[in-house]
Amino acid sequence: MKDVYKVEGYRTSDTLVESYTTSDALMEALQEVGISYLFCNLGSDHPSMIEAMAKAKVEGKELPKAIICPHESVALSAAQGYAMLSGQAQGVIIHTDVGTQNLGGAVHNAFRARVPVFIFAGETPFTMDGELPGSRNSYVNYLQNVYDQRGILRSYVKWEADIRTGKNVKQLIYRAMQMAKSDPAGPVYLTGAREVLEENVEKLPDSWGEWASIESSSLPPWGVEEIVSALLEARNPLLITSYLGRKTKAASKLIEFCEKLAIPVVEQIPTYVNFPRDHSLHLGYDPNPFIPDADCIIAIDTDVPWVTTQVQPKEECKVYFIDLDPIKEEIPLWHISAVKNYRADAYASLVQLNDALAKRDINEELVQERYHCLAKHHVEQRAAWKQEEKVEGNTITPEWLTACLRNVVDDETIILDETITNTMTVAKHLPRSKAGTMFGSGGTSLGWNGGAAIGIKLADPTKTVVTLTGDGSYLFSVPSSVHWMSRRYQAPFLTVIYNNEGWNATKMNLLKRYPNGIAKQTDSYWVNFDQSADLAKIAEAAGGAYARTVTDPRELPEVLQQAMDEVKSGKSAVVDVRLANISNQIDY
Repeated sequence: MKDVYKVEGYRTSDTLVESYTTSDALMEALQEVGISYLFCNLGSDHPSMIEAMAKAKVEGKELPKAIICPHESVALSAAQGYAMLSGQAQGVIIHTDVGTQNLGGAVHNAFRARVPVFIFAGETPFTMDGELPGSRNSYVNYLQNVYDQRGILRSYVKWEADIRTGKNVKQLIYRAMQMAKSDPAGPVYLTGAREVLEENVEKLPDSWGEWASIESSSLPPWGVEEIVSALLEARNPLLITSYLGRKTKAASKLIEFCEKLAIPVVEQIPTYVNFPRDHSLHLGYDPNPFIPDADCIIAIDTDVPWVTTQVQPKEECKVYFIDLDPIKEEIPLWHISAVKNYRADAYASLVQLNDALAKRDINEELVQERYHCLAKHHVEQRAAWKQEEKVEGNTITPEWLTACLRNVVDDETIILDETITNTMTVAKHLPRSKAGTMFGSGGTSLGWNGGAAIGIKLADPTKTVVTLTGDGSYLFSVPSSVHWMSRRYQAPFLTVIYNNEGWNATKMNLLKRYPNGIAKQTDSYWVNFDQSADLAKIAEAAGGAYARTVTDPRELPEVLQQAMDEVKSGKSAVVDVRLANISNQIDY
């Protein structure tokens, strides 16, 4: 049957559409499961998928929008950022084994952050002599043929599978997304060879509604009673969290819970806004000063509430761990001594704990006394931090930079932090109080910030997005690809580089182990970027970004304001701020 279809700016002539392939069904299923964007780096394994998208365009059929990503790690970081803001999993399409490997540390971040992402990679054709449509037709089809492509990602995904026949491809997509979205959420990985993707199949109905994800788990009744009783008896309770704010509604329940008993909150390496940082019960980002005196600790939604070589609770302290994975099953060696570990959703648990407290007698005099003491500590702590915000000669300090940033953002601005050694400085001097306005990668692989900013901007184009990054993590982010995409897809954001011209995290870790070693004595660390690149100009060349480099602390407020104005007018901006160099020594 021949038909003529119309597409904006394009007219087909006698376009012949006769087949319905595995790729058609796959793309249709991705639409059915709610994916809006496919962050794509396409290759020789995707002809039938490209054809399926082109066919849908001609037919006016709605499919997820393909976003061209010149680098795979940027694609996955963008999908992660989108999901972190919206809660909706997005798709990533990459090329065989080489594209899979090019995901690099981005898949570690999504896995550790428990963020749902659907990843698809083609497999090398499994026939050589034209036995089936899609058979090998290029030398790359041989070089990209490996024994266990899925094994590359097996340690970093919740689920992985290969399409063996197109007849059940929709079931595989549904199963992948069911696994990705069920808590603890995470990335999933599906592969398929060209022969299978080009297979003609029968069109099947949408049955995604039958594949429900796991419902949120809650505390057992006896667990609620035990925790509440322990808190009511405690003189010095403490709550530690890192990512409770991934569900914004959980943050409001945490406020209610902590106010009832005057429980102080410490955010340990926060990935989200978990608790308003201007609240009197917020005691900062370092739990170590408070742990030795605590007699009851609630560790909720955190992977490492404290480092055991640095601090330990006293023996009689009661520790309760509440998390979707309280014993960290995907970390081979991990231990925090606790009275009880509960596998439970933070929001559901806080609802239960608040309901239980409403039925118990509370020593209000003790609560008020503790609240006033904690509020005083909060005020003194913030006053001490404020004293750090000053200009020291002609050097820009991280504290001064962050204070200047505070004046160009508002409560609705979304901040992405990948400053690494300056993360605590950012948290202290750029406090966020509204849930959903600050994000970290959730993992330890650098380069997340640029792609994540694009994903977050696509998830909500009305938001102003500001990403803060070290010079090392900026280079890891593949800024040329990031800013090409930013302009192509009209996703402007502000990047501020905390540029100390080196890998300060590596240097600091070395000094922890060898505080008086030869490396310190000779100032030799092999981490210095003494001949620093013009980092802002990379973004200007690749994506037309507004680019500035600042060395004078007195110029900083004006430049940041100009950069923000550029972003609000629809153009990305990068401000490379030169801080004190981590070392003047060049290593050879």
